[in-house]
Amino acid sequence: MRDQVVRAIRRDHPDYVPLIIWNQDFDQSDIVYGEIQKHFLGENRDYSEWGFYWSRKDETMGQPREPLIKDWNEIDKLKPPSLDLPGRFDELLKKKETYPEKFLMASLALSGFTAMTFLAHFEEVLIHLSTKSQQLERLIDVVFNFEESLIRETSNFDVDAIAFLDDWGSQNGLMVSPDHWRKIFKPRYRKQFDLVHQQGMYVYFHSCGYIYPIISDFIEIGVDILNISQPNLYEIPKLGRDFGGKVCFCCPVSYQTTGISGNPQEIEQYIEHLFEHLGRFNGGLIGYAEEYHSIGMSEENYRASIRGFKKLHYF
Repeated sequence: MRDQVVRAIRRDHPDYVPLIIWNQDFDQSDIVYGEIQKHFLGENRDYSEWGFYWSRKDETMGQPREPLIKDWNEIDKLKPPSLDLPGRFDELLKKKETYPEKFLMASLALSGFTAMTFLAHFEEVLIHLSTKSQQLERLIDVVFNFEESLIRETSNFDVDAIAFLDDWGSQNGLMVSPDHWRKIFKPRYRKQFDLVHQQGMYVYFHSCGYIYPIISDFIEIGVDILNISQPNLYEIPKLGRDFGGKVCFCCPVSYQTTGISGNPQEIEQYIEHLFEHLGRFNGGLIGYAEEYHSIGMSEENYRASIRGFKKLHYF
């Protein structure tokens, strides 16, 4: 419940390890969310309010059928969506009404750099990053300024956190150099996170891939909950030694290894390993579970993850 999540974030002796369950089974989750940036509209949830259509594999995976930006010389014509989109906050308010005792997050869904790579070809975004072009600055401004407007609007709804879902890692490292990231994106994130905190909310940041080189930067600029989706890419004991007690980690059983190929006993052992190294700081750990049938996760393993995290108590 909400107080247990807050105590885990603050490392203030929660009674148990809170759990977030994404996409379903909200009654079993300590954290619920509503998307406020609408990337999945329409009867088939295949249209983004930014103006492009998705080719989707499931509820969480997909790619734009074609990018919105086809000519970077016309980037000045790019306009953000209207803040007045009908129903923008309906999902959030429904979750608040249905689960008043739970920790409530407003999700920006696919945000920041990830949103940029959906508006334009991924490779072209990286090329413009390498040259620090004026067109890139324009794209960053449009995306980040729109998100900041959404954050300000959300402050009217008594929300606990803003969720940023923005992938920076590959299997082996960052998709850009740490120096590029620090010079170009770190100041923009700092501005966003400061705004969230000024509104009395926490910052939840998700990234797939290996982002170890910039974890300390994220902590410095105000990330409260860091969702690492592939803990198998890290040395968990080292992660705990270096950053435990400085940020609240939110981790699943890895979707690339044990979560898919393991059995319920191995899943429980994996969860205990996470708890031993990341949750021993008077809190500092939130469990994460998500159904991933599209990449081979069995219903048994999904349910085992939920059961495993719910067994973790401090007292």
